[in-house]
Amino acid sequence: MKSKENLVFLGMMGSGKTSIGLIVSKKLKLDFIDIDHEIEKELGIKIPEIFDTKGEMFFRNIEEKITLKMLKRNNAVISLGGGAFLNKNIKNEVLKNHLSFWLKWNTKTLINRIKNNKKRPIANKLKVNELIELIKKRSYIYSKALYKITCENFTKTEIATKIIDIYEAH
Repeated sequence: MKSKENLVFLGMMGSGKTSIGLIVSKKLKLDFIDIDHEIEKELGIKIPEIFDTKGEMFFRNIEEKITLKMLKRNNAVISLGGGAFLNKNIKNEVLKNHLSFWLKWNTKTLINRIKNNKKRPIANKLKVNELIELIKKRSYIYSKALYKITCENFTKTEIATKIIDIYEAH
């Protein structure tokens, strides 16, 4: 791994970026950074509250600033927010300088994981068919990641092991 590379996880909300990222970071003895957590820490309020009180545009601007700052760190495992990779500045930085992993799940699995979760401000407002469209649209962008990790039918530990194997071979 080049000295400034990070392992960056991207994917839909509910794809396991945080839980799998924590497993990978512990096994590789690297720092773990969850961008949504960093945003909440910086602003002192939870993501849904940011969306409700300040709006998505405000959130996306803060998300870009914090994400680009965190990507300057070295040798960390970073979990992006579900929409972060749609930002061209974040996407370009990740693709140019880091190892990116798309945690890919079947649409049905993702919908079951996110449809009733109150922590998902974008998903909460969508009907199932709109959620399917969002997943399709984002999947096209996520597919630009360096590695696609098919997660269906694997445990979190098995998924983490796949990622570590790729990382160690890189």
